[in-house]
Amino acid sequence: MNRINLITLGVKDIRESLKFYRNIGFEASVTGEEEQPTIVFFNNEGSKLELFPLEELAKDINRENPPALSNDGFSGFTLAYNAKTETEVDEIIQLVKKVGAEVVKEPQKLSWGGYGGYFIDPDGYYWEIAYGSFWEFDDSNMLII
Repeated sequence: MNRINLITLGVKDIRESLKFYRNIGFEASVTGEEEQPTIVFFNNEGSKLELFPLEELAKDINRENPPALSNDGFSGFTLAYNAKTETEVDEIIQLVKKVGAEVVKEPQKLSWGGYGGYFIDPDGYYWEIAYGSFWEFDDSNMLII
C-alpha cells in the first residue's frame, strides 16, 4: 500500500462547497442531481478530491456508532497545493479571497526558504499554497520528493 487515490472532505453544504471549488478552478464530476449532488469528485492531476456530506461520511465509517462531528477548531489536517512560482501563489490567494475564503496567512517568505500562505475553505479545511524554488514536478504535475 503505497499511494493515495482519493482524499474525501466531509462537507456541511455540498452545493456551496461544489460552487466554491469550481470557482477556484476545480473541474467536477457530480453524482446525483447537479442542484443536490450526493457525491462530487474533482478531476485533478494526480489524486482525486471528493466532497461527501459530513453526516453521511461519519455513517460510512460506522453506521451504528458514527464518530462525533466536531468543527470547533484545527483538526491537525491540511491540504496543500504546490505552486510553480511565487506569482502563482499570489494569484491563487487572490482568487480564493475573491470567492470568499478566509486567508489566515498571507503569502510570505517561509522559514524553510519557500514562499506561501494558507486559506480556509467554507467547511473549515486549511489549504496551504506554497512554492519552493528547488521543487521539481513530474509529467503529471505531481511534486517529486
